[in-house]
Amino acid sequence: MAATGDVLTQEQVDAALTKLPDWRYRLGGLVTVYKASSAAAALELIAAVGRLAEEHNHHPDLDWRYNRVFLRYSSHDAGDEVTRRDVAAATAAGEAAAGIGAAAEPGLYRTVEVAIDSEDPAAISEVWRVALGYRRGSSDDLVDPFGRGPTLWFQMTSTPNPNRLHLDIHRSQAESGPALEKTAATGALMNHDHAPSWVVVTDAQGNQLCLCTETGHGPDT
Repeated sequence: MAATGDVLTQEQVDAALTKLPDWRYRLGGLVTVYKASSAAAALELIAAVGRLAEEHNHHPDLDWRYNRVFLRYSSHDAGDEVTRRDVAAATAAGEAAAGIGAAAEPGLYRTVEVAIDSEDPAAISEVWRVALGYRRGSSDDLVDPFGRGPTLWFQMTSTPNPNRLHLDIHRSQAESGPALEKTAATGALMNHDHAPSWVVVTDAQGNQLCLCTETGHGPDT
């Protein structure tokens, strides 16, 4: 079992990722997508990852979509953060993927959070936790215990946005560029004041979202 003392610093995570080109850091986890040659080959990879998980008693969040396998490793017993166990598991999973000729497509792994602007998050967070059946995360955000739904986090601000709710869409910094260009081409208003960490996007009716890198949450919108 991991302890909070086993949590890697961001610098250590970045160093580990230099040896894991198939993987990205995303909100306390290591994530990637592998594309296999067929659905049957994807099932082979899933079985291999499952065997590794049992051998090392460290299990990923895994999602199967035909010939693609979405993987996320995080140490929940260390506060939903990345530890050396996650690095080792990602390394082993990558070797298993290479063994069946699967190609990495980490840019397909997008992470979506729901953010709520509030002057007093404590006054409302329990309502959302109970209604969603979530648990509290390491930063007092709300997390789906089964890893299926988006994280809900409360942005404390004395000047909440009138619509209160917005989405934070996380990609790696390298993969954010094309998404920003395509979004700008739709005619949306783009606020780059905090780039490259996040860009605030406003649609034609005033709704907002944040296109974020893995460096953190979106801003006080």
